[in-house]
Amino acid sequence: MSYTALYRKFRPSEFSDVKGQEHIVTTLKNQISADRIGHAYLFCGTRGTGKTTIAKIFARAVNCEHPVNGEPCGGCASCRAIAAGTSMNVIEIDAASNNGVDNIREIREEVAYSPTEGNYKVYIIDEVHMLSIGAFNALLKTLEEPPSYVIFILATTEAHKIPITILSRCQRYDFHRITTETIAARLQELMELEQVEVEARALTFVAKAGDGSMRDALSLLDQCIAFYLGQKLTYDHVLEVLGAVDVEVFGDFFEKICRQDVAGIVRKLEEIILQGRELSQFVTDFIWYLRNLLMLKSDQGMEEMLDVSSEHLLQMKEETKLTDMNTLMRYIRVFSELSGQLRYATQKRVLVEIALIKLCRPAMEQNYDSILQRLAQLEQKLESGRVTMAVQGANQEDHSSDAQSMNPKPEKVIPSALPEDLQLFISRFQELRKKTGNWSQFVLKGAQLRELPEHAGVQVILCKNHAVDEKELAEELERLILKELNVKMKVQVCTPENDFRPEEPMIDLSGLIDMKIEIDE
Repeated sequence: MSYTALYRKFRPSEFSDVKGQEHIVTTLKNQISADRIGHAYLFCGTRGTGKTTIAKIFARAVNCEHPVNGEPCGGCASCRAIAAGTSMNVIEIDAASNNGVDNIREIREEVAYSPTEGNYKVYIIDEVHMLSIGAFNALLKTLEEPPSYVIFILATTEAHKIPITILSRCQRYDFHRITTETIAARLQELMELEQVEVEARALTFVAKAGDGSMRDALSLLDQCIAFYLGQKLTYDHVLEVLGAVDVEVFGDFFEKICRQDVAGIVRKLEEIILQGRELSQFVTDFIWYLRNLLMLKSDQGMEEMLDVSSEHLLQMKEETKLTDMNTLMRYIRVFSELSGQLRYATQKRVLVEIALIKLCRPAMEQNYDSILQRLAQLEQKLESGRVTMAVQGANQEDHSSDAQSMNPKPEKVIPSALPEDLQLFISRFQELRKKTGNWSQFVLKGAQLRELPEHAGVQVILCKNHAVDEKELAEELERLILKELNVKMKVQVCTPENDFRPEEPMIDLSGLIDMKIEIDE
């Protein structure tokens, strides 16, 4: 007889066998016991969390001849037929390959016929988000008013792709990622049934690698057992099969990065590559290692949340003293960006080496966190006395500055405005206007300019008589001109009503106006 994979062999056949989804199991069992069964269910969640498994158990339970507290008995003819896959009452459809309108129309035609045996016809549509728009529309009417003997169970990993008209007609159940502890306990239970000797530490690592998916964890464990068939499965064996890196290696990496030992880091990476480790997995695991360090650095109460041994916990506590939180966050950012780049990269090793060098050489980046790290390094050098010459030079400068204070230089004379400065002011008028206060910006809109007699300054004529203190506005413009153009310029503000030279031509600023959209509040 051919070998059956672990995830198929130990697929739960009862609600009590399902792990990590108690909130869903309890609700469904109560519905069955109270005969409050809905006509449409939507099971959402990541892969391997039990969506299809619970759907099949639910289909058996609603058709069971002798259900016990909402559980299928497993011994009646209906339970045996559904378990064997020969029942006509349970129809499984893969929407990935049957996603057209015609496929849904077949369902609409079939639901008209009541089940020959059992209570319900259950349609399990897997990956329902892959149905076409036309197929969803064809399903909509049937889903809205199905016959009393029909139940639809829609399973998906991407609920956001399902039309809201479908969502509103279903009872939605969100499947959680299964915790590492729950997966590890289930794996231990199954290994005892399989009579396979395995280290608890190895099972914990496999459970963590499953990333919340029981099926993924079982598949990885199956792979490890096959590689070391007949031998005790150890932690080191699991690391070798999965291409992962031990925590101690990450600790060595981290210490070399903190010491800025680029050569040592590159040599260590070479060793990992020669051992056949997968670089993408290495980057992902190192991000989690840095995350754990950040958690420890932020609060000592985080120790219980970290999935590491007490020995490694002590090691990591010592490593947190090597750097600060800002630097750790920068390391995580650099490696997170690297993780996205590796997905489509052909030269993964080069990208990993560049990222490691970036960690050691913050000067290669101009980001805020890299600047903080460079400042921290400079402070360390100042404290250790490695920049003595620079400090001495600074002291000399301080002495020279003291001497200068004894003989102060004459204050810089700011020249009065010249015709060229007036032209500069005119050309930059709209830019300067936007640096004034909100009300000043408003009243200066549409203003016109005229040079005062004998180049004494500039006259600003407002477009109409605004409620503004003309003298205060003129002083504000003079201060702004002095700050921005570094010249003293007399400014006179007036309106068409009090203009003392109305007959003289004014400068039209319409061609100089910045066309950026402004919104008046």
